[in-house]
Amino acid sequence: MATKSAKSQAGKRTARNSRPFWERGYFSHSYWKRGKKLGTVKLGPKGEWDGVYRWEAGHHIGEANNLATAKRAVEQAVDFGASQMGLFDTNA
Repeated sequence: MATKSAKSQAGKRTARNSRPFWERGYFSHSYWKRGKKLGTVKLGPKGEWDGVYRWEAGHHIGEANNLATAKRAVEQAVDFGASQMGLFDTNA
């Protein structure tokens, strides 16, 4: 029985690593996949926040009125391949 649970745990880890996920941070939310940050939604400083969520993904940036809209914009930018290619990347 121990091997079945170990296999199911390993399967869950690989599924988690292969799909992008949101991680909540201090005044920000980040979109990750396999240890690489794909995008970010940020708030302003605590005392100075103007109610606007600022997001960036790759070389695209924008603003939104609520968190759900900002996250959706980041996901859409990532889905359509908005990340900028590295100029000096030797892995290509």
